Amino acid sequence: APVPPPVPPQDRWAGIAPLERRMVRALARGQTRAEATLDLHGMTQTSAHARLLAFLRGAQASGHGVVLVVTGRGREGDEARGVLRRMVPHWLALAELRHVVLGFQEAGTRQGGAGALYVRLRRAR
Repeated sequence: APVPPPVPPQDRWAGIAPLERRMVRALARGQTRAEATLDLHGMTQTSAHARLLAFLRGAQASGHGVVLVVTGRGREGDEARGVLRRMVPHWLALAELRHVVLGFQEAGTRQGGAGALYVRLRRAR
């Protein structure tokens, strides 16, 4: 299977913003919690992509503002591993999720660090 490209810096994704500093601090300190969590460990790209889309749309419909998506870190030094860690940010920036995802950022150390993302959702209309 081809290895996906590395994730470019987030500022290259139009319409996608990092979370506010105050919110990230509150999440990292445990003062605020993600309202729902999706764990993609061990899934194939195809099943993970489908689960991510369904999860984010459902979370938005439920009125959630911030969710946690756990991708796992992959194995160090093994480029074939960590595919979801590299692909999920690309999926979050796709046009099909533009009306759902407001922004995202790597989670704090306690919530998974490099193996998880906080995702800020747009309000459902």
